[in-house]
Amino acid sequence: MDLLTYSKLDAMDIAQSIQQKEMKPSEFVELSLQQLNKVNPLLNIVTNTRKDKVLDEAKTSLLGESPLSGVPLLLKNISQTVKGEPITSGAQLFKNVIATHDSNFVTRLRNAGLLFVGHTNSPEFGLKNITEPVLHGQTRNPWNADYSPGGSSGGSAAAIASGVVPVAGASDGGGSIRIPASFTSLFGLKPTRGRTPVGPGVGRQWQGASIDFVLSKSVRDSAAMLDLLQVIQPSAAFQTPLFPRSYNEVMKESFGKKLKIAFSIKSPVGTEVSEDAEQAVKKTIKWLEELGHEVYEVDNGIDGVQLMEDYYLMNSGEIATVFNGIERSIGRKIQVDDVEIESWLLNEAGKSVSAAQFSESLSSWDTAAEKMAIVHETYDFYITPSTAFTAPKIGELTHSHEQQHILRDRMSSATEDKKQSIIYEMFLPSLTYTPYTQLANLTGQPAMSVPVHMSKDGLPLGVQVMASKGDEHRLLQLAYQLEQSELWVGMNGNPYLTN
Repeated sequence: MDLLTYSKLDAMDIAQSIQQKEMKPSEFVELSLQQLNKVNPLLNIVTNTRKDKVLDEAKTSLLGESPLSGVPLLLKNISQTVKGEPITSGAQLFKNVIATHDSNFVTRLRNAGLLFVGHTNSPEFGLKNITEPVLHGQTRNPWNADYSPGGSSGGSAAAIASGVVPVAGASDGGGSIRIPASFTSLFGLKPTRGRTPVGPGVGRQWQGASIDFVLSKSVRDSAAMLDLLQVIQPSAAFQTPLFPRSYNEVMKESFGKKLKIAFSIKSPVGTEVSEDAEQAVKKTIKWLEELGHEVYEVDNGIDGVQLMEDYYLMNSGEIATVFNGIERSIGRKIQVDDVEIESWLLNEAGKSVSAAQFSESLSSWDTAAEKMAIVHETYDFYITPSTAFTAPKIGELTHSHEQQHILRDRMSSATEDKKQSIIYEMFLPSLTYTPYTQLANLTGQPAMSVPVHMSKDGLPLGVQVMASKGDEHRLLQLAYQLEQSELWVGMNGNPYLTN
């Protein structure tokens, strides 16, 4: 098999070829490594590889009953730990950290027979919607290397969109699956809170805002991965009942009724929305109406600015906690040059967050969840753009040295009640690109980005669909129907998969 043929396959294609003894797992791993060697010098996808180890595992592994056994996979360089392998979280302070255990997420994938090629690049502590960490450098978008693939699962998105692997580990604490899916024309599903816990010892990632899952080319790959990864983990802080059927089977079923669907194009924080984002939603709505569904423009009643302020307050508290732990571990105070500007300012602001403020900010998540539950009493889905614009250029959202100095000076002289406003202002340029995704993280709902639009400049943009908690199967049903339609862009026109 040549590299171009391999790069177009999804995970189920590869697994079927292995099951039918047309090719061996080791041969697919070799192809994955060859494609990585071909594209990585430009795109900068990985932080480390397991070439010798994964080839040995591929040759000696026993193929089980898992539908994805033998498929090569890349993991995300945050929380998806493999014993004995580096896990830096994109942070300079963690550049020498070696994982002491497999995470539960990794264990389930290993038990299902997937083969770990290595880890993908991500921003420091997963805090940004681009992937340009100082430690590992900039990851570039396979559709156009002048642009970002997004973040924080940007390395994983670039790996799939350049044909290195068909599916890759990802996580999503504010859109980190759906944002890179939008920017690279992938399918990106964020499951319900508690559906895919990672553990051990990681039960409350970002107070439940963050989940671990995958990015994929195809809907069926994500459905198969959800079948593998959904679990009740006793030690997990958040749990959701197991879905009793196979997602990969249910997604092919019709809804059996006409749906009522809500949509909104307006940015929840009052920022600009591009014509591409508007077009993406409007043509999706038109397609739904042509199928006979009822579609209505709806205001969900949530104060988006206040919700984002509370989200950033949580980030501040979480990073301050991370810093406290690191300082105890290394036996010294973290210095300004040890971390990137976002991490530094979040920690500085987090020092001023009281327990009462932190608790109050979390209560706003519950208010938002209540309002969305009311929306879903009437409407089956809630549709928005996945991102307000196509991908930003490399370096566009990275602060210059001058901007960093200004931000540090402002934070150091700010009164405690002004520090959170500096955080909001710092993130506002990036938030302008991606104002839609955080809602589902804070309410705990499942949401997906579907690749249905291509700009005149040849850059993708996705549409986001949210559903009630526990209703991933309904999202997959809709995505599967879209995948069969002319709206679905997918990898059509991708330079790495067509030349």
